[in-house]
Amino acid sequence: MAVVEEVEVLVAHRERATLRVGDVFLKVDSDQRRIDVEVAAMAMVPIPTPAVLWRRPPVLAVAAVPGTALGRLGEPSPASPAAWAAAGAAIRKLHEAPLPPWHAPGRDELAAQLDVECHALIRDGVLPADLVTRNREVAGAVLRPWTPVFIHGDLQITHVFVEGDEVTGVIDWSEAAQGDALFDLAILTLGHEECLADVVAGYGTDVDLDVIRGWWALRSLLAFRWLAEHGFDPSAPGCEFDVLRSRM
Repeated sequence: MAVVEEVEVLVAHRERATLRVGDVFLKVDSDQRRIDVEVAAMAMVPIPTPAVLWRRPPVLAVAAVPGTALGRLGEPSPASPAAWAAAGAAIRKLHEAPLPPWHAPGRDELAAQLDVECHALIRDGVLPADLVTRNREVAGAVLRPWTPVFIHGDLQITHVFVEGDEVTGVIDWSEAAQGDALFDLAILTLGHEECLADVVAGYGTDVDLDVIRGWWALRSLLAFRWLAEHGFDPSAPGCEFDVLRSRM
C-alpha cells in the first residue's frame, strides 16, 4: 500500500471542506457551480493560480502554490511592504483582464441585504445600535455606480501567497465575477488598514478611500450571520467586529 501523508483539515463546514495531503489540496463542495467557476476562472486570469490536478465531483484536487500567505485576519502580517505592493500590482492586472460571465451582487441587492442584516443585528442585540447605524452610514459609500471588472470576489489575506516580494499564487476562485474593483482591495486589507497604502501604491491608480472603508463596513455588517452559522467568530481580536468599532 502507498504511504499516505498526514491529512490536514483546513476548512470544514456544512457547505464545503478543504483538506491538504502533502502538496495536494482536496476541495469538496456541496455546490458544484462554485467549483465550475473556480476551475474556469483560474484558466482565464493573467496571474499565478494553483494547477488543477484532477476533478471528480464533488472533489477538486489542486497543487499547492509556493510561498506563504500574506498573513491572517487578526494577526500582524509578516509580509514586507513590497510584498503588499506586489499584491496590489497583481490585483490591477486581474482587474484589467477580459470580463468573466458571472456577476457579483449589484447595488440594489447589496442595499437590500444591508438593510436586513443591520435590522437583525440591532433587533437581536448582537451589536449596539449606534455602532450598527454609524457603520451603515459608512457602508453607504459603496452604493454608487461602478464600472465592472474581473474580481476575485473573496480576496482574503490568506488567499494571496508571496515569496519574498513576489506574488506566487492566488487561491480560492469560487466567487470570481464581474464586480467593483475596490471590493477586492478592501477585502484584502480588511483588518490590515496599515497595509492599504502599500496595496494602493502597487495598484497604481487613484483609489477612493471612502469606498474602501465603506466596503470594510459593509462586509463586516453582512458577514455576521454566515460566520455564526459556520462556526467562525467575528468578535475575535482584529476580526469583523473590531473593524466595525474602528469606524466609530
